[in-house]
Amino acid sequence: MLVKHGASFRLSTMEFPRLIWKRCLLLYGRFHEQDAEVKKEFYTRDLRNKTLFLSNFDLFLAPVVSWRDTFGLVMDSIPPEPESLHVICRDIAMVYSKKVHRLGITLFELLSEGIGLNPNHLKDMECAERITIIGQYYPACPEPELTLGARSHSDADFMTILLQDQIGGLQVLHENQWVDVPPIPGALIVNIGDFLQLLSNDKLKSVNHRVIAKQEGPRISVACFFRTKFFEPGDDLKCDGPIKELLSEENPPMIKETTAQDFLKHYYSKGSGAYALLHLKL
Repeated sequence: MLVKHGASFRLSTMEFPRLIWKRCLLLYGRFHEQDAEVKKEFYTRDLRNKTLFLSNFDLFLAPVVSWRDTFGLVMDSIPPEPESLHVICRDIAMVYSKKVHRLGITLFELLSEGIGLNPNHLKDMECAERITIIGQYYPACPEPELTLGARSHSDADFMTILLQDQIGGLQVLHENQWVDVPPIPGALIVNIGDFLQLLSNDKLKSVNHRVIAKQEGPRISVACFFRTKFFEPGDDLKCDGPIKELLSEENPPMIKETTAQDFLKHYYSKGSGAYALLHLKL
């Protein structure tokens, strides 16, 4: 079952049995609840690491700090060796990433058809090739009115598939109003990312969303980001822009071309609360 709300979708699927999604939330939560001395071994701010633990991606850029910690695993279509993953999340990460990768391919095929392209178009552009799984941990907040779990932002990726627990707190921006996205057991949230808005020439729009802080907690969510590749110095950088097959005299480009590296540099320099595509709009 698919329920659409702007650029955000709620998806119920038999692909994710109850045992898998419950265990995924449980084990990601268990990682965060380890002693700080254990977790600090994984602390890094280098987002290219296969395993990372940190608080706030934009900690030194954003005007305020969000009320959450993050544990991430870079899985990709060719996953890392299991021994390189943290023992608590190792098995469930391997199972979950395979299932979410298959689901992602199906969704990219449907989205390709939806904007008038061959079903394989987005898949052939490698939109489903690279996955980072992020376990977000939002502790109970004694003064939730003073902060947010995550500030308003869109995702700098092609698409995000989100699993959330029953605490709630996710909101999407719809017609300038914040709308609650109440959790449904086993249901997934699918958000269009900035890169897919760029490729689709504004036909698919990234969604601004946030997480409010709560006195209840902890809130745990697991987000799977279908992202671009990590670039190293000396890499050959190609420009990305609206897909040529979508352009015509009647449908001119709405967004400038850019490299993924330049876009991500701009995205993180502004802090995650900024609208990252604004400077590219034509």
